[in-house]
Amino acid sequence: MTSAELPTLVVLAGGLGTRFGGGKQIAELPKIGRTIMELSIEDAYSAGVRHAVLVINETVRPAIERVIMPRLPKSMKVDLVEQSIDMVPSRFSNMANKRTKPWGTGHALLCAKPFIDGSAIVITADDYYGASAYTQLFTHFCNIDQNTSEMAIVAYPISQTMSELGGVNRGICALSENYLTQVHEYLNIRQADEGYIGVYDNLETPIHENSLVSMTCWGVTQSLFDKLESQFELFLESHDSDVKKEYYLPDCIQHMINLNQTNVRVYIAKDRWFGVTYKEELDSVAGKIYELRHG
Repeated sequence: MTSAELPTLVVLAGGLGTRFGGGKQIAELPKIGRTIMELSIEDAYSAGVRHAVLVINETVRPAIERVIMPRLPKSMKVDLVEQSIDMVPSRFSNMANKRTKPWGTGHALLCAKPFIDGSAIVITADDYYGASAYTQLFTHFCNIDQNTSEMAIVAYPISQTMSELGGVNRGICALSENYLTQVHEYLNIRQADEGYIGVYDNLETPIHENSLVSMTCWGVTQSLFDKLESQFELFLESHDSDVKKEYYLPDCIQHMINLNQTNVRVYIAKDRWFGVTYKEELDSVAGKIYELRHG
């Protein structure tokens, strides 16, 4: 692959961190002295990525520019893009004036569109995916025709994504011959006598212990960016009186799957996932990541 054909890393870091109590995307891990986002960028760089786009909010820009960017690999090109509520087509500006939260992950990735020429590896800033995930997605794009619309996801065994603090919400992947067919959103997933149990469509539903879940670790192509734009306008039209609804990236990918506009290859994660929702988790997660990287 030429440098222009290498996938770009897109880090969705525009969240407000309401449950965390502030900008968790810039929270350093104790003992490690780095943010999860930095570790992810370093892992992607080791896999071969040389361009990163960080989709941020304006409150964290000063800390990222002053503290984080100087610590990133020197030959990694980094673009900062602010996800702003008013970044909508002009005819929907009235909706933006009434909104207080970002528009969601689909809108965040759309904000990065002007900076991406080809394929992209898309992650969130507060999720630790492990080094292998980037190698899997980088290799995926090395092995496919650059003009194809085939995308990819690194999916994690559900057992590797549970929390010690209680139930979790996860997107359970449905597969057909190693390709994604659908992601079903389950709420309040807990350990059961056999496997797990969660709420799906308002009903308590058993979940197989070998289920794979989506943790927002995607490999996407240019075909998605065009769809993100058109689908966002349809989203705004459909929810013109609901300014709290979010435009989710998986919904757009699912729409493309349903219309046979893309295939999404599923790779099973080789490393454990770690995530931080609350400040109380920071020490515990940091210790586990430290052991993983230095054990």
